Amino acid sequence: MTEIKILWVDDEIDLLKPHILFLEKKNYKVTTCNNGQDAIDLFEEENFDVVFLDENMPGLSGLETLAEIKEKKSSIPVIMITKSEEEYIMEEAIGSKIADYLIKPVNPNQILLSLKKNLDHSRLISEKTTLDYQKEFRKIAMDMAMVNSYEEWVELYKKLVFWEIELENINDQSMIEILESQKVEANSQFAKFIERNYEDWFDPKGDKPVLSHTLFKELVVPEIKKKDKPILFVVIDNLRYDQWKVFEGIVNNYYKLEKETPYYAILPTATQYARNAIFSGLMPLEMEKQYPQYWKNDVEDGGKNLYEAEFLTEQLKRLRIDIKQEYHKITSYAGGKKLVENFKSMKNNDLITIVYNFVDMLSHAKTEMEVVKELASNDKAYRSLTLSWFRNSPLLEIIQQAQQMGFKLILTTDHGTINVKNPSKVIGDRNTSLNLRYKTGRSLTYEERDVYAVKDPKKLHLPAINMSSSYIFAKNDHFLAYVNNYNHYVSYYRNTYQHGGISLEEMIVPFLVFNPK
Repeated sequence: MTEIKILWVDDEIDLLKPHILFLEKKNYKVTTCNNGQDAIDLFEEENFDVVFLDENMPGLSGLETLAEIKEKKSSIPVIMITKSEEEYIMEEAIGSKIADYLIKPVNPNQILLSLKKNLDHSRLISEKTTLDYQKEFRKIAMDMAMVNSYEEWVELYKKLVFWEIELENINDQSMIEILESQKVEANSQFAKFIERNYEDWFDPKGDKPVLSHTLFKELVVPEIKKKDKPILFVVIDNLRYDQWKVFEGIVNNYYKLEKETPYYAILPTATQYARNAIFSGLMPLEMEKQYPQYWKNDVEDGGKNLYEAEFLTEQLKRLRIDIKQEYHKITSYAGGKKLVENFKSMKNNDLITIVYNFVDMLSHAKTEMEVVKELASNDKAYRSLTLSWFRNSPLLEIIQQAQQMGFKLILTTDHGTINVKNPSKVIGDRNTSLNLRYKTGRSLTYEERDVYAVKDPKKLHLPAINMSSSYIFAKNDHFLAYVNNYNHYVSYYRNTYQHGGISLEEMIVPFLVFNPK
């Protein structure tokens, strides 16, 4: 262990000799003084790793000395020791960002524990996390071999996300690489599960998860029917479960989580299919048939999600739900701020629906802008960027206002996204769709092992561009690259975030219900 330098400041320092000898035997170097001014002078002359500071001293008090020390080096941990149990002293010390607070008389083990908590904290957490994951690794591997239901896949994916976030805070690259390999294997097994079972989920009598087109009816409508609170229903486009977990703590400052029900996004896991399905309560084939004025196929010109408000209104009518509601789509910071300004005027609504598009824009920006490629170079960075956005977004301001106005909050997404790394060659005619994670068209030629191929789109309740159209969905972390100009295509799109295919990240996505605190 590198020698740790302690500055111990106490007007009765001579009485603490046994404690100092105890620490020196543990290889800590302890420098002592008996007043605040000498402590400040020593602090300017020498670098210390931690300060023990008596609160009640003649001359400069402990709190005054603390302020001077923090002004010179704000990051140093200061452990305050005092005879007083006065609450205001504790509050003032904690407000000044002390690292710990000990009440005299202290014993040597208390001192040692405080040191370890503040100086060895990261190392101890790292060692414990690594050990715990090593134990869990075998269990996850065994679970993966046995998992055979959509519920079990949800639980396995949540477990992988938990360990991914835990491991990202430690510096053990080998453990992170082991987890990455587990995720790859899990996605491989998950793709096989989807190929075997997805079609059966459209059997009216079959056992199936909540899917995009049943989400509103099965999970949102029961909350509306309670009529206990108005509802803010937020759909953040392209939000993965792991991205939600990193800003969960911020939402929890204002709302209490009542229900977490991850659901399955339909294939293709693309906005025009999955999000339209949420708001219409219909699969794409039924949308095309019943609302041809609102539905556009992949190869048609124009926006593909321009009629979500109309779809939602029609679904509410079909479900015979008569409520006062508004729909808003936010695609820019300015649009978000405008909604913040006007939100209080919407207080008489039973349901306010907001589609927030930032995360989708972030994934597209990573493809197109070098600076975002640097900022979101991997999943850890991608989560960090999402957290930074949310913390400073108008959406958070809207959620804060909704809490103050007594709104229940429902937070979800239409699909997730995956960092694609492996190209898979595909050939199609000029009318083939352009998405990198799925293709629809006729005469498609592809690597069979890399995709889930569906010859008859009607079986998945998907529209066909023409009579002989089929669909292919990329599995794992593959992306579909045209043979023409292949090398450029691969170089441009590798390590970008895409959606439309089959992966845990794209298909298993969050649905959350909160009550205001």
